[in-house]
This record gives sequence, structure tokens and C-alpha cells, in this order.
Amino acid sequence: MSVRSVPFFNYQAVFKAKEDEYMAVLRDVLARGAYIMQRDLSEFEDNLKSFLKVKHVFGVADGTNAIILGLRACGVGPGDEVILPSHTYVATAAAVQLVGGTPVPVDIRADDHMLDAAAAEAAISPRTKAIIAVQVNGRTCDMDALRDVADRHGVMVLEDAAQGLGSRFKGKCAGTFGKFGTFSFYPAKLLGCFGDGGAVVTDDDAIAERLGLLRDHGRNADGQVVEWGTNSRLDNMQAAILDFKLKTYDEDMARRRQIAAAYQSLLGDLEQLRLPPAPDADPRHFDVYQNYEIEADRRDELRAFLKERGIGAMPQWAGTPIHGFRELGFDMRLPVTDRFFERCLMIPMNMSLSDDDVAYVADNVREFYRRA
Repeated sequence: MSVRSVPFFNYQAVFKAKEDEYMAVLRDVLARGAYIMQRDLSEFEDNLKSFLKVKHVFGVADGTNAIILGLRACGVGPGDEVILPSHTYVATAAAVQLVGGTPVPVDIRADDHMLDAAAAEAAISPRTKAIIAVQVNGRTCDMDALRDVADRHGVMVLEDAAQGLGSRFKGKCAGTFGKFGTFSFYPAKLLGCFGDGGAVVTDDDAIAERLGLLRDHGRNADGQVVEWGTNSRLDNMQAAILDFKLKTYDEDMARRRQIAAAYQSLLGDLEQLRLPPAPDADPRHFDVYQNYEIEADRRDELRAFLKERGIGAMPQWAGTPIHGFRELGFDMRLPVTDRFFERCLMIPMNMSLSDDDVAYVADNVREFYRRA
């Protein structure tokens, strides 16, 4: 089999695919001198509201700041515990710590690697203020189960939907279930800009009022500073790029689901692998596949074999869940998560993949296990 290059993510190809259109968007913004809090940001926020069917959207500097601002707007602070899955990026836990709270990582479900509602309930203490549902890999958690736990114990549900834009549970979009939801527009995300970017969304008017203040130095509509805020505004040029990309986002989601279906068809019979749920495997879920994260026997050997053949594959979060960061003070065992991180591997899933690329990846995975 001849070797070809299938990188995990191809930033250059993303730009080249629509280079003329992207340059036209940027020239328009630059020609107007429209850099900070201009109409491009407002238009993107309005269009994202319509897409998500949510009342308020605030473009902010990045996904981490989105969580920090949301937590502050909800009153999470010193002495508060916030439960979250250990299968998430450190930013989720860091945001809790940076507002003075205590992140409490818990186990995931074995079937889809999402936050386990029973594990979240077992971790609730008198200091628990909220549960953060992390909508990882383009899938939405079982929000009925999580909200049932939260309602019984009188705690808030919040959402880190950095990897979940467009995914749905029972027809409702990720990011719109909790007191607030957050998104990341990092370049490799489902909807990525050409730098850092993020958003906080909410249906709560009081939270929205605070978010508007907090992202812009605590200034109100009259320019008066009425509380301590920060500078966390989505750059106007990035907003313009995101608004352009949002116009074809339904097509992008459909293509990712098509790639996932192809992987399912090509790899689904291998006993050495556990694949993520296939598109439409559960009618309650509409998955958009930010990543295609498998569990694999002999994971590290498989990764090395794929690398030799030009295929980019990697464990998520550099292979360490939140509770694995001993330097941050965590010291616990979470059996499902621990087992998962011995086996997890993301294989290429992005809009630059051709059908031949997908087949090449799958053929090499099969070849590895045939030789083994």
C-alpha cells in the first residue's frame, strides 16, 4: 500500500478551500476599520442565536474565558464545588478554580464516554453549586438524567459545549440546556476561526445582563463602569469569519456525519476496537463528530503504525484526564475513565478529508490488526 499524508487536522487546506471568500471577508472588515465590537460581531451573535434558538449570545475572547464569565455571572465563587467529567480539557476545571471554586472530577459512561449522571449524583456534597455537562466530541449528554439529578439536589446545570456546536439531545441544541452554555471557536473546532474565540449563551435575562458587563470591563450601555469586569470581547474580524462559516455549517455537520458513518461501515466489525455511537444509533441524539474517538487494543502500537503511514492520530488531552493531573492536587481513581484513557485514540475527522482519505485510514487500521 502506497503511503499518503492524512494529517489529524489540515489548517492550510481549510484556508485554501475558500481562500478568495475568506480574503474578501477580511478586506471588507479592514477597509471599514471595524475591529472591536462592530456590526460583524452583532450579526454573528444574532445568527448564532437563531441557529441555537437561544435568547442571548455573547462573543468572547475564547472558550476558557467563556466558562469563567459564565461562572461569575451565575455567582459561582469561593467555597463552591462544581462537578464535571474528568474526560474534558483542563480549561473546564481551570475556569472553576480561577473563580475561587473547587472542581470535582467524576467518572464517565462506558457506552459513549460522556458524564455519568449517577457518578455526578454520588459526588454531590453540601458545597456543590453546579454540575457542568461537557458536550465532548460533538455529542450531547443525556440531559434528562443530569437535570433530574440537579433538580433533586437543588444545584445548577451548566454546559461546556466547546466541542458540541450543533449537536442535539431530543432536538434541543447543546449549550441551551443549562443556566449558560459555552462554545470555543479555536481553529480546529467544528466552527473555527483563525485564532482564539468563544461564546457564552443563555436564556436567563439576569445572567445575560451580567455577561454583557463582565466581558467589557464592567461597562454598561452608557459607558459607565458598574462592576469589576475584564476585557474578553470576540475580535470583530474573527466574528466576520465565523459568520461566513456559519452559513454553510449545516453542510459541514452533514459531511462529518457522513465520515462517521463511513468509519462505522469500514471498522465496525473489528473486535479490537470500540467505536463511538454511529449516526442515528440513538434517536434522542444528533451527533456532529467534532472528533472521532475510538477505543483500541494495543493503542500505542496502532498509533505508531498509523504515523508510519502518514496518518495523524492522538489521544485526546495528550492522554491525561483531569483527575490525572497530580501537580494540580488530584489523587483519585475513576475506573471507567482510567480504563478509557489506556485505550482512547482520535483518528482523523475534519472537513478536509476526502472519501479516499477515510478509506486509507480505515484500511491501515485493519492492516495493523491483521498483522497483529
